[in-house]
Amino acid sequence: MKNYLNFENEIKNLENEIEKLKDPYNQEGLSEVDTEKISSTQAELDEKLKNIYSNLDPWQTTMVARHEDRPKSKFFIDNLFEDFISLSGDRHYGEDKSVLTGFAKFNGNSVLVIGQEKGEDLDSRIERNFGMMRPEGYRKTIRLMNLANKFNIPIISFIDTPGAYPGVGAEERGQAEAIAKSIECCMELKVPTIAIIIGEGGSGGAIALASSNKVIMFENAIYSVISPEGCATILWRDPKKMLDAAKAMKLSAKDLLKLKVIDEIIPEPLGGAHRDRDRMLENLKTCITQNLDYFKDFSPEEIANERKNKFLKIGRNDGFISTTEDFSSLTIKKNKFENILKSKKIQIGIGIGVILLGLIFLII
Repeated sequence: MKNYLNFENEIKNLENEIEKLKDPYNQEGLSEVDTEKISSTQAELDEKLKNIYSNLDPWQTTMVARHEDRPKSKFFIDNLFEDFISLSGDRHYGEDKSVLTGFAKFNGNSVLVIGQEKGEDLDSRIERNFGMMRPEGYRKTIRLMNLANKFNIPIISFIDTPGAYPGVGAEERGQAEAIAKSIECCMELKVPTIAIIIGEGGSGGAIALASSNKVIMFENAIYSVISPEGCATILWRDPKKMLDAAKAMKLSAKDLLKLKVIDEIIPEPLGGAHRDRDRMLENLKTCITQNLDYFKDFSPEEIANERKNKFLKIGRNDGFISTTEDFSSLTIKKNKFENILKSKKIQIGIGIGVILLGLIFLII
C-alpha cells in the first residue's frame, strides 16, 4: 500500500484511477482495457507531479525527506556495494544498531561504508532507535574510520537521522564528547571522505559524520541544526509554526548549495526518491564514482587540506576578507587601541598610577 503526503491528494486520486483502468475486471465481468484513457491519465499525473514537486515549500520538502517509503541506508548498501562485511561494537560499551558500518567493494575498490539506518517498519525502527545514534555508535564509527585511514581506504557515509539520541543514558555515557570526537576524527583523516544526506540531516547527529571532503544531498533531503518543530517551539513557543521555522532555517538542498554548505545535489526522480528507486541508485552510483575519481591523484596532505579549507570557506563569501583562497589573511589584526596600550609612554603612566594608588592605601 502506497503512503501519500497531505499535499498529494490529487496524485492519489489519479493513481487510483489508473489502477482501475488497468484492471480488466469490473462489476460486469471481463472488459476491454482503455489504453488511450490510461495514457492521457498518466500524462495528467506526470504533469501534476511536476507542478507540485517543482514548487515545494521548505516544510513540504521536510515531509518528503521523512517519507515512510523513502529508500534508507540499508537499501543503498545492499544494492550499491559488493562483499559488505558488517562490523559491530565500539570496544567500550556495546553495539549501536542505529548505524550500519563495514568494509565493502565499490567498482572493485575497497571502501568503508557508514549508514545511519532508521528502519523500514515499526519493529525495525524501534530496534534501530529511529536512526538516532548513541555514544557507542559514534565511537564505533571513530574506531573504523581510524582503521580505514590506516589502510588508505576511502569512506562513504549515508546520513539520515533526526539527531543524536538525547536520552539520559546516552548523556551519561558522554554523548556530546562522542560527537565532538567524531567531528575531530573526520577532520584529521588523510583519506577521501564523502557524506551523502539521503533524508534528514539533523543537528550534531549528522555533522558528526558529515564533516567530509564532499557533502552531497539528495534533491528533497534536508540538513539543519534542529528540526523545524524544535525551532518553532524555542522561538515562538508554538510547534505549529514549523513552516515559518523551515523557511528561516534554509534547510533545503537548493538553499544550502547557494550558501556553499554542501557541494552537490543529486537529482531525484519525479515525485521523490521513493517513486523510482532504480533510477535513484543509478544517479547515486554515478555521483560517488565521480567524486572518488576526483581524489585519485591527491596526496594524503592535499586531501586533509582540501577538507580543512572547504569548511574555513563556509560563510566567508560576504565577509571581511577579499579572497577565500588565501587563509593567511584570517590572522587577527591588532587595532590602534592595542598599539596605544603597548606604547612605552602609556606603560610608564600606568606604572606610576599603580604606585600612587599603593601609597594612598598605605597612608589610609
